[in-house]
Amino acid sequence: MRLEYMGLSELSGSLIALEGVSGVAYDETAEITLPDGKRRAGRVIRLEGDKAILQVFEGTRGLSLDNARTHFTGEPVKLPLSTEMLGRIFDGAGRPIDGLGELYPEERRDINGSAINPVSRHYPRDCIETGISAIDCNMTLIRGQKLPIFSGSGMKHNELAAQIVRQARVGEERNFAIVFAAMGVKNDTAEFFRRSFEEAGALQRVVMFRNLASDPIIERILTPRCALTAAEYLAFDKGYHVLVILTDMTSYCEAVREFSSSKGEIPSRKGFPAYLYSDLASLYERAGMIRGRPGSVTQVPILTMPNDDITHPIPDLTGYITEGQIVLDRDLDQKGLYPPVSILPSLSRLMKDGIGEGFTRADHPALSNQLFASYSKVQDARSLASVIGEDELSETDRQYLTFGRALEQLFIRQNPLQRRTIPETLDLGWKLLTILPRSELDRVDDATLQAHYVEGAYQSLLSDLPQ
Repeated sequence: MRLEYMGLSELSGSLIALEGVSGVAYDETAEITLPDGKRRAGRVIRLEGDKAILQVFEGTRGLSLDNARTHFTGEPVKLPLSTEMLGRIFDGAGRPIDGLGELYPEERRDINGSAINPVSRHYPRDCIETGISAIDCNMTLIRGQKLPIFSGSGMKHNELAAQIVRQARVGEERNFAIVFAAMGVKNDTAEFFRRSFEEAGALQRVVMFRNLASDPIIERILTPRCALTAAEYLAFDKGYHVLVILTDMTSYCEAVREFSSSKGEIPSRKGFPAYLYSDLASLYERAGMIRGRPGSVTQVPILTMPNDDITHPIPDLTGYITEGQIVLDRDLDQKGLYPPVSILPSLSRLMKDGIGEGFTRADHPALSNQLFASYSKVQDARSLASVIGEDELSETDRQYLTFGRALEQLFIRQNPLQRRTIPETLDLGWKLLTILPRSELDRVDDATLQAHYVEGAYQSLLSDLPQ
């Protein structure tokens, strides 16, 4: 027997309210039938006695207090799952939009999921090679890690996300998949991602969820949950190593704020709800590895910092939950450098346990530490040069300026279609260090220097360095 409730008691924006309901649960889905027979989906977001408040996914246009019929399904929002998802494109709510028909599911799973139990977590160690030197050398992405990218409006984070999808590798593992979720993007941006994956031949290993800026905000709230549910299924049920890229988390958080406001909740910092931290944690903590399971879920959430403010609630709370960050620099971007990765404020807290002998290469930690230390001295030399002029600097300080320019132009700068292996990246880093006197390399032991430091090796690179 199908039980339907006739009419509505309230209607406001994308919210509707019904009175006299019973046996309904929070997060339960509902079907709202219009007079013309068309159906829309909704979700219970609040219960007050016998009153239920629902968010309608497709909006409330065409609904009135008298003409709607509501049926509660008795289930939360569920996503159909199958390995056939690979190579497919879905909307933010998990419905196919690539014209290839419906998915034949092996199972359906609640998209809300839950964080991985800390007791059953396996400590991440092996790295994921992105093919991007600045990331692979200085803030290495570890399998099972959550490492966000902090960007700014108008910067090239979309191009960086597409490059990571095209180039990412996990050693010799063949069971590698990528779940890509785009939230609040424009049509041309969504088409850029699809075309980029297709032209690179990477689409067959990608599950893409796409929520456009014109789509309902409730769908934007579902998008990362659908993506992570698909990732968990591929990783822990099918044994894939899954890289999840979520862009843009700022659009997601703004949707949460708008949704919270429509419910009449009391706002906190910058108008965001007080539960934003726990809401983000419920997404980020779904990354990791589980003992006894062959797969892994690695997250790279991308967020644009409003006004480039790293203390804004979204990057601030994200930094508390995740294991480091990759920061894109506005000054490097304005110089025309791609990718504009800023080495000094970026870090990967799990990097130390996934690089070195047995993982990448024995000299990787020493090189990374020395590049970081030397580049920090470059900033000191530039500050001094801005006061007294470059001509008044000591010879060592001028060498640091040359090193800084070479590092940015030859190491950080990289063609979007260029993929450098980790050995190529490390060799390039050692060549650049030869710009500096050997006495300045205090972060490298003698044995490592003897094996990799070749005096004057950078001379072969000078012809490529812009004047």
